[in-house]
Amino acid sequence: MARLMVRGGEPLRGSIRINGAKNAVLPMMAAAVLTRSECVIRDVPDIRDVRVMIEILKDLGVSVQLGEIDGRRRLSLKAESIRTDVVNAELMKKMRSSVLLFGPLLARLGSARMTYPGGCAIGPRPVDMHLDGFAAMGATVNERGGQVTAAAGRGRLSGAEIHLEYPSVGATENIMMAAARADGVTRIWNPAREPEVANLAAFLQALGAEIEGIGSDVITVRGSGQLGGAECGVIPDRIEAGTYAIAGVITGGELTLENVRPEHLRAFVAKMKEVGAGICVGRDRIHVRGPERPGAADVRTLPYPGYPTDLQNQYLALSCVGEGTSVVTESIFENRFKVAAELTKMGASIHTEGRLAVVKGVDRLCGASVEADDDLRGGASLVLAGLRAEGTTVVRGAEYIDRGYMNLAERLRSLGANVVAMG
Repeated sequence: MARLMVRGGEPLRGSIRINGAKNAVLPMMAAAVLTRSECVIRDVPDIRDVRVMIEILKDLGVSVQLGEIDGRRRLSLKAESIRTDVVNAELMKKMRSSVLLFGPLLARLGSARMTYPGGCAIGPRPVDMHLDGFAAMGATVNERGGQVTAAAGRGRLSGAEIHLEYPSVGATENIMMAAARADGVTRIWNPAREPEVANLAAFLQALGAEIEGIGSDVITVRGSGQLGGAECGVIPDRIEAGTYAIAGVITGGELTLENVRPEHLRAFVAKMKEVGAGICVGRDRIHVRGPERPGAADVRTLPYPGYPTDLQNQYLALSCVGEGTSVVTESIFENRFKVAAELTKMGASIHTEGRLAVVKGVDRLCGASVEADDDLRGGASLVLAGLRAEGTTVVRGAEYIDRGYMNLAERLRSLGANVVAMG
C-alpha cells in the first residue's frame, strides 16, 4: 500500500498550473467508442483513472496512442472496430466512470454488457437513471446477479423524452452519448449542468452530433447514424484547483493557480472569502492568500453551480482548524464523512450524524497515521490536514489519491511542502 509522509507547518507559496479535469476526460474517452474515426484529446492528466480507462478501451479493441507536445499530453483514440460489447469486469471494479462506456457501446453495437462499477466508497450511486434512459430509447435492459445487459430494438436506439429524477452527471452524459447515434430526437429533462457535461457536449458536437440546451433545463440531441473524428481539449480541473487553493489557505500560504476557469469555481471562491481568505480572480488564474487562521462557515453541497461535493472533504479538513463552529451538509452522497474518523485521530473535533457534520475548530492538529480508505477526495483532505498539523502525518492508501491527482507529492513540494511518497 502506497503512503504519503507529510511534515506540517510550512506555508505554501508559489504558482501551480492546473491539469485537465478528471471528470471531463473520462467521458470524452468513452465517447470515442461512438465513431470509427480518430479522436484526439488534449491536456490529458496522467492519473490512475485515465490509465485504467485506457486499459479498458484497449481491451475493447480501441487503438490508443499517448504523446506529448509542448508539455501537453495528447491522447489519440481510434475505435475502427470494437471486438466485444462486454466491458472487462476486473477493470470495471477499479473505476466508477467505466459505466460511461455502456451508452456508447449500446449505441454503436446495438448491445452492451457490464458488471456494476467500482470506485470510491462514498455511498450508493445507482445506475438506475442510466438504464431507465436506455429503456426509454427502446433498449431491453436486464439486471441479474450484478450483471447488466442491454439490447437495442432492431439494433438501433430511438430518440425519446427522458426525465431525470435528479440532475445526475453520469446519467446525463451516458444518455447524451447514446442519443448522439440514436435515430431521431432525444430530450433530456432536468439534466446536470456541470462544466464537465458541457465539455463532453462540445466534443460530441465536434464529432458531428447536434446538441442544444447545454446549461439549461433540457438538452436536445438530434441523433446521427455516423459520427466523424475530432480534436478537443479538456477543461481545467476545478476540483484540483479547489484542492490546491485550500492547501494554500489551510497553511496560511499564498498561491497562484494558473490555467483555471474562475467561472467554474464561483461557489467555492465565495466560501473561501467567507472564511477569510484573500482572493484575486483573473481571466485564467486565481491568487489565494490564507489568513493566519481561517474563520468558520457553513457549507452545503449541491449540484452545479452550487458548492461541489468533490470539494466537501477538503473543506471539512479546513474547518477543523477554523475559528469557530462550522456545519457541513452533504446532500449528494450519503457516506461521504468517512474521513471524519481519520481527522479526529489528528485532534479534530467532528460530530457526524447522517448527512450532517458539526466541526468545532481546534487551535492545532497533530500528525498521526491515517488511512485514505478507498476514497480519493478523503485521502486528499488528509494530506491537507497533514500540511497544517504539527509533526508528521502518514497517509496510507495513497494509491487512491493517485486516481485523481497527478504527482501530488511532487507538486506540493514545488510549493514548499515537506511531502514524500513511499511505496
